[in-house]
Parts: sequence; structure tokens; C-alpha cells
Amino acid sequence: MAAFPLAHVIESQQFDRDLLDLVFQTADTLKADLSGPRRFSKALNGKIMASLFYEPSTRTRFSFESAMLRLGGTVITTENAREFSSAAKGESLADSTRIMNGYADVIVMRHNEAGSAARAAEISGIPVINAGDGAGQHPTQALLDMYTIADAFSGITGLKIAMVGDLRYGRTVRSLSYLLTKYEDTEIIFVSPPVCKMEGDIKAYLDKYNVPWHEETDLDSIVPEVDCIYMTRIQKERFHDPEDYRIAAGKYILTQERANRMKPEAIIMHPLPRVDEIPKSVDDNPRARYFEQAQNGLYIRMALLYLLLNKDDGGPVR
Repeated sequence: MAAFPLAHVIESQQFDRDLLDLVFQTADTLKADLSGPRRFSKALNGKIMASLFYEPSTRTRFSFESAMLRLGGTVITTENAREFSSAAKGESLADSTRIMNGYADVIVMRHNEAGSAARAAEISGIPVINAGDGAGQHPTQALLDMYTIADAFSGITGLKIAMVGDLRYGRTVRSLSYLLTKYEDTEIIFVSPPVCKMEGDIKAYLDKYNVPWHEETDLDSIVPEVDCIYMTRIQKERFHDPEDYRIAAGKYILTQERANRMKPEAIIMHPLPRVDEIPKSVDDNPRARYFEQAQNGLYIRMALLYLLLNKDDGGPVR
């Protein structure tokens, strides 16, 4: 099997079916190894990951750092690079990237500006992984989302998936939409307030790959028919108009009653953090997969780090 072909992980469009299978197979192996012989506990011994986060993060940052440590690597990190790195002194992203190239073997970057990871990758001699760039993309979240869906349904073909909430600014649903085009007979339903509708570029991309989609404003009407409801938070920090946020906030709440109207085998996902869109009472519902989804971030990010930093090995670990 060919070696991992990517120099950087910047956007979901980089992944085709073969590459997705490679990442998922590697994640399966590393997941099993954590509770088994620990053959890969020193796989990245001597490697350093620079965790460069210009926006707050809990799951993404800690899962990446945990992934690196569990593979035997080490981490250098800053909690909020906009305030606690030289960016606060006016240092450019390009200069910060060049500096990190001298300190680390891989850069994991979250930034408030869309396209920032791509700009960093253009000048970086070491791998750059996009951990979220503003309202742009979040490819590793999309990978763990697909991994979660594949595990729940033993495959991803023939599924109807509803994306609910902030679709305009939600980088997770944008990235997931790109990946869903890789699978047959998938249908997407966008459920959002008018001020948060999915942008036209995603709709055009779905049309290009013949993925059926339509828009709804009534959550109740689609609850019984979908295989997966992917809830998202209304992101106050992304709104430029406070009135738009007021209109959208609290619009869609997946109550226990609504969750119980879903198919028995259907699943509920959320990239987290949540506010009020999924009450805590739903956590014990057998359809709830969002904590498992977050845990899957560890395995997917372990796989990506392993594949990016062990290119000579070729193929998934066995």
C-alpha cells in the first residue's frame, strides 16, 4: 500500500475514499493498542508537536496533545497564542510558522482567520494540521465525525443526515459536508434559521457530486426520518450583528421528547461545546453519541500524527 500522500492536513477535500479508509484503519489499530500490547507507545519517540492555538479549545487541543503523548512524542504548547505568544507583539503568522519549523516536527494550528492554515502550510517545511480556521474548515473534526458515523452504522452509504443550527459559521458542518460526498446514496438536510443558512459554496459542491440536499426550518418535521442529527451550537462569537444572534439563539433544541421520536438505530452527534441545544437529560438516551464522538478524536488524531510522521512505513499500522 502506498505511503501517506499528504504533506499537510488543511481541508476535507484532500481525502478520497482510499485515504479515509487508511486513516480509519490506522485509528482502529491504535485504538485497540491502547488497551492491549501498547506496541506503538514509542512510535513517535523523539518527535515534537507544536500546539499553536490562537483560539480557545478544549477537546481539539487536548486530544491532539494526548495523541502525541500516547505515541511517545512530546508537546510544546501555548494556550492562547493571540494573547500569550509573540502574536500579541505583532508577529506575523508567517514568521511564527518559520520559527516553529526550527523547534518542532509538526504544527497543529487553530486560528481565528479562515485560510490561515493553508497560508502556514505554503511556507512550512514540516507538516501543518488545521485544527480549525475561523469559519473555514475543521478537517480533523470531520474525520472523527465520519469515523463515528461509520462505527454506528457499519458503513456510511444510504444515510440521511440532518445538520442543525449554525450552518453559516459552523466549520464542522462545512468540513463534514465535503467528506459526505465520498459515499454513495447520502442525503443531507440543512435545518437552520434563515440568518444561519448553509453557504452557497457548500451547496454547489454537493450539487457537483450529485449529493441530494434540501433545507428545512422545522426540526420536528425531519426528526423521525433521519439516521443522524448533527446538532451545532449557535456561535455568538461569529455573529457580526447582535440582532441576528438574538433571532437564531435557542431556535432549535433537541429535547428528550424529540430524541425519542427518532429511529431506534439513529444517532445524535454534536461537535461540542453545547449550550442549550441538547439538554443534559438527553445524555442517557441510547442515540446520544457526542461523548463517544469526542473520544474518537483521540484515535483519529493519533492516526494522523502517526501517518504524517512515519511516511516511510507505508500503509496502516498492523
